[in-house]
Amino acid sequence: MPIYEFECGGCGHRFDRLQKLSDPDPSACPQCAADGQVHRRLSAPQFRLAGGGWYETDFKKDGDKKRNLAGDSAAAPAPAPAPAPAPASGD
Repeated sequence: MPIYEFECGGCGHRFDRLQKLSDPDPSACPQCAADGQVHRRLSAPQFRLAGGGWYETDFKKDGDKKRNLAGDSAAAPAPAPAPAPAPASGD
C-alpha cells in the first residue's frame, strides 16, 4: 500500500496516510477538524533505483538499451586533482 501526503488548506497541517489506491482521501483535518480542506500533496519518493540490479536487468525488453539510471557520469570518472607542490626547504 502506498503512503500519501496530505495538507490542510485551513491550518497548513501536513500528515501522511497509508491507504489503498481504492480508499477515499480523508476529508477532515486531524489537527483542526476542518472538513473539506484536506488536499493530497504531490511529493517525490524517498528512494531512487540507480545502478544495476533486478529492476535494471530483469524488467527491460531485449531490444531496450541497458543503461544506468545514474547517467553516463559514472562511466567516465573525473580525473583526480594534481597533488599540491611540496613547500620549499629553507636549508
